[in-house]
Amino acid sequence: MAASLPTFLKHLWLDADDTARLVQPDVLQRITDQVAASERLHSGEIRICVEASLPMSYLWRVNTSRNLADATRERAVMMFSKLGVWDTAHNNGVLVYVMLAEHAIEIVADRGIAAHVGDQHWATLVMQMSSDFRQGQAEVGLRRAVDDISAKLTHYFGIHCDSDLAPPVNPNELPDAPVLR
Repeated sequence: MAASLPTFLKHLWLDADDTARLVQPDVLQRITDQVAASERLHSGEIRICVEASLPMSYLWRVNTSRNLADATRERAVMMFSKLGVWDTAHNNGVLVYVMLAEHAIEIVADRGIAAHVGDQHWATLVMQMSSDFRQGQAEVGLRRAVDDISAKLTHYFGIHCDSDLAPPVNPNELPDAPVLR
C-alpha cells in the first residue's frame, strides 16, 4: 500500500517554484549571510534544505508501518548525508530540513553536537519554527533556527584564538546558502 491519492497529488503539485516563492532571493541572501556569520564563531556547519515535496520513491513506500512522518524523517536523514553534513571534521554539522507538502520540519544533528544537545531541545525548536511558518513567517522561523543552532555550536564548539599572532583556523567546510528543491 502506498500513500493515498490526495497525498500523491499534493506532492506532485508542489515543486521548486514553491520553495523559491517561500524563500525569495533577498531572504535567501540574508539567511546565507547569517549562516556565514554564525560559522565564523564556531567549528560547526549549519545547512538548511527546503524541499517542496517528497520524491515518489518515498511515497510508494508509505504503508501501515511507515507513515508520512517516518518518510519525511528518512528524507531529512538522506539529505543530511547527500549534502555532506555528516562529513565535518568535528562531527558537529546540523541540518534544518523543511518539507513544504507535509508542513514538516526536521533537525538532524551529527553525533558531535548531539552528544551535548538532546532531542528535546531540537523538538522545542521545531515547534517554535512551525509556529512561525503557520503565521506566514518562514524567514523568522529559519533565522530563529540559525540563531539557536549557532548559540549551541558556539557554546560547545566555539572558536578561540590561542595567540595574538595567528587567528584561529576555521575552514568553511560546507556551503552556507540554503538548498531549495
